[in-house]
Amino acid sequence: MDVNGTLAEGFEPVRAAFARNFEALGDRGAAVAVYREGRKVVDLWGGTKDVDGTAPWEHGTAQVVRSATKGVAAAVLLLLRQRGELDLDAPVGALWPEYKAAGKERTLVRHLLSHRAGVPVLDRPLTVAEAADPDLGAAAVAAQAPVWAPGSAHGYHAQTYSWLVGEVVRRVTGRSAGEWIADEIAGPLGAELWLGLPEREASRVGRVGKVEGQDAANALRTRPKRAVSDAYADPESVTRRAFGAISPLPDENDPVYRAAVLPASNGIATADGLARFYASLIGEVDDGVRLFTPETVELARGEQSAGPDRVLVVGTRFGLGYMLHGSASPLLSDASFGHPGRGGSLGFADPESGIAFGYVTNGFRKSVTADPRAQALVRALRGVVTG
Repeated sequence: MDVNGTLAEGFEPVRAAFARNFEALGDRGAAVAVYREGRKVVDLWGGTKDVDGTAPWEHGTAQVVRSATKGVAAAVLLLLRQRGELDLDAPVGALWPEYKAAGKERTLVRHLLSHRAGVPVLDRPLTVAEAADPDLGAAAVAAQAPVWAPGSAHGYHAQTYSWLVGEVVRRVTGRSAGEWIADEIAGPLGAELWLGLPEREASRVGRVGKVEGQDAANALRTRPKRAVSDAYADPESVTRRAFGAISPLPDENDPVYRAAVLPASNGIATADGLARFYASLIGEVDDGVRLFTPETVELARGEQSAGPDRVLVVGTRFGLGYMLHGSASPLLSDASFGHPGRGGSLGFADPESGIAFGYVTNGFRKSVTADPRAQALVRALRGVVTG
């Protein structure tokens, strides 16, 4: 397998792990980027642009990153708080009066970011067209009765996060989350990431699809427990209903879907765009741009939810919009914060080591939070940083 790109001296184990992902773990096309103290030290890519194609992956090829989008969207609310435009302890209903319906009047903004809002499901799932309409999505979650009392427990809001976070952004700023990200994050940073893909960028985005790994030993290590398997198999479970809040499932290769603004699930990025974004959260990138103050970094990675997750049926840890290092989502260290995308992508920052990481792929596996390809890269990187 030919691996293209560059890396700084000492990061050769990351290149070796990246190549092995193609040989043993089913990667068809992927890229990984790493920044350290704001400087790019790894920039690798390989395989094909489309999961089912033959055209080569090029520098600048982008892909749908699924729930890795959530980490970018969370930064919008945290930056609004940093600028004094949003109180994370304010009731959501103070910004969005319709949301007070059905027993949700005590929901705080921070509950939306920490997956404690209690509305991971919709009694009537939205079609793809309805989901893409911000007014319809907001109305659906505003009317929804919570599964648990807001703030009393946590469970991954796989799809409803789109309309919960997106509507708060609209109420506070008058802009969509996609517009805000383009104007205030991606633009100033020069990061190749989009929420609501512009037509002019469509040709650089590859086709995604499902892949299977070849590493039998790894498959045994990552086989889900019976309780997890049962939750995903039961159409009445909170798990299935949370992931099925949009039904039927979207075609992630559809240009219309890619142009929609769904902060939970349909962001598009290059590996460099994802890594550059996280680098800017913990320090200045090479042109001097920094997004988060140190105080906001501590807010982002301060534990808000931990323990049994009512949707994922495993123990999870969340800060304000970010997954934290743990068994469900192993990152670089206890200091790390970031977000995976179901079945593949991963972005995170580690303020202690100054590392920021981005991995994107066109081949989605069955994993939810700890994809074996991303984890292989993280293990290699950990060896470099701690070795």
